[in-house]
Amino acid sequence: MFFLRENYRHPEFRQGALEALAAAPGIAAWGLMTGVAMVKSGMSLFEALLMGVIVFAGSSQLAAIPLLTVGAPMWVILASAVCVNLRFVVFSAHMRPYVMHLPLWQRLVTGYLLADLSYVLFTKRYPHHGGDADLKRAQQAYLAGNCGVNWLAWVGCSVVGVVLANFIPTHWGLSFAGILALLGILCSLASSRLRWVSAGVAGAAAVAAFALPFKLNILVAIAAAVALCLMLEETRLARATPP
Repeated sequence: MFFLRENYRHPEFRQGALEALAAAPGIAAWGLMTGVAMVKSGMSLFEALLMGVIVFAGSSQLAAIPLLTVGAPMWVILASAVCVNLRFVVFSAHMRPYVMHLPLWQRLVTGYLLADLSYVLFTKRYPHHGGDADLKRAQQAYLAGNCGVNWLAWVGCSVVGVVLANFIPTHWGLSFAGILALLGILCSLASSRLRWVSAGVAGAAAVAAFALPFKLNILVAIAAAVALCLMLEETRLARATPP
């Protein structure tokens, strides 16, 4: 409790929360749409609420829901969720030096709450890890405020979507709102030419493999983008290294 109270009182907590508020409407629309989709897919109210509160991973939820609906094998569902969330392996590796001074439970909570936009905003504000105790506390306060707003926007609206799913008409276009939210995240993350290439390759591969069963085109898209970007990165490093 002392740790949480100190974060809340720190000026960087407010800064992190304010920056997260700019993206909160998109996250909220995405969460609302996901909550509705869980109920419409045939999940019970309890199952949908449990998934909405515990599984803080929108893209993997959207990947798993249609697979659950068609009765896909469990290994396909788990593989799809893992592949969709592979980016968090990179995020956690980058964030490791920032949080290794914290107790294990705080690192676990930070890992659970860290999302795409929170990672982008945090690393933009604090591009270098290390520093004295005051700087580390400022970093944790900023991350707590940013992740807290992000979590509340997602989970709150996801629960609202679950509760009101049977009362929300489909012609409201909630699926389109989810697409807009994903596009907003994509544009914020695509900060280099290599990332734009990976997004283009993944999109093209997903469309080309759309006819595959069990939404396996998602796995194909991820594999194609990762493979091509690794080759491009190795080529770039080889050219930059003097003979």
